[in-house]
Amino acid sequence: MSALVDLFCQRLSSLLPAELEPHERVKLLTPLRHPLLVSRQRAHLIVDRVRLFALLFALLTPLWGIVDVLAFPNPLWGQLLALRLLVCVAFFCLLLFYRERGRMADAYLAMFILFAIPTLFYISSHTLLAHYQLVDMPAAVAAGYAFLPFVLMAGLALFPLTLLENLLVAMVLLLAQGIAGYLNWSTLNWPSFVGAFWLLILIAGVTGLACMSQLAFMMALLRQAIRDDLTGVFSRGSGEEILQMQWHTSQRNNSALSLAFIDLDRFKEINDLFGHAMGDQALRSASQHIQNCMRSSDSLVRWGGEEFLLIMPDTDMTRARQAMERLRSSGLGQRPDGLPLTASIGLAERYFDHIDLPQQLLELADQRMYHAKASGRDRIHAL
Repeated sequence: MSALVDLFCQRLSSLLPAELEPHERVKLLTPLRHPLLVSRQRAHLIVDRVRLFALLFALLTPLWGIVDVLAFPNPLWGQLLALRLLVCVAFFCLLLFYRERGRMADAYLAMFILFAIPTLFYISSHTLLAHYQLVDMPAAVAAGYAFLPFVLMAGLALFPLTLLENLLVAMVLLLAQGIAGYLNWSTLNWPSFVGAFWLLILIAGVTGLACMSQLAFMMALLRQAIRDDLTGVFSRGSGEEILQMQWHTSQRNNSALSLAFIDLDRFKEINDLFGHAMGDQALRSASQHIQNCMRSSDSLVRWGGEEFLLIMPDTDMTRARQAMERLRSSGLGQRPDGLPLTASIGLAERYFDHIDLPQQLLELADQRMYHAKASGRDRIHAL
């Protein structure tokens, strides 16, 4: 039995991008603890696809009104046409006026509006159609309205969502299908309704796999783009973007923001005496030791050469210094000659130093790092 479970897990893993790290696969299940840049890029992509979806529905929704006019009696077609025009206006408003700021909350709201509009139309149209005894062609056209939940469920596959996010949206669509069935309780064809409900659940499962697959490829591509190849921490370009994002968050929430500029001491000697391969190993070791001492909300950036930048949101100067003291106590690994690998660290904090711009905060941390190095190395400078 254990062998079958292992084989099943291996087959599932083979469906995901080979570049995806094992610890990243857990992030396909829930949006919690996603890296800041991944969440930001995912939010942008979701909102862009919401706008694409809204444009498609805004153009196609009123066109079906022509069929309603030809198939349904008055005033039914007029009522349905009025609903369609309202839906069309709502989609155009979503397309033209919705603004987002790279936050997942904005992406969730956009998706909620996108799916709420046709879901309300679906329930309303079913309520109207239930009051008419339709046969022949009108009955066939009315049956076409039942396909809207299937279109919406299949449309979920456009979005890079986690399993939890996909399940929540799918449950809302299934609930709408159940409400529509309840409104037509007296005339409900139970075998047909149960079959349609089961098909919706099956489509939800397929779209869930599609959403997670999209997210997996997105995470793999983003990691390759935003990470330093040698150490696996954020690259300098990504670090500059993270600093800007954390700075704006700090201003918006009126919270602390600390930077630690970490420069490995006498690193050039390692390359000169032991070769670049040993220097690379020292860099990987130092970055791993720093990551072991930082929180999940912190961001470590390889700024260049042997320099690292640690971005610590919601951290005042006192706590930042305590964190760096813990790092010095635990060490950064060993040099190839067996001596401990040390670093000179400069600290700066937005409130403590009365800084107005993120670049000023960065420059101050850099200056203090050089002061620590000039004062004898292997020390922290924060004043």
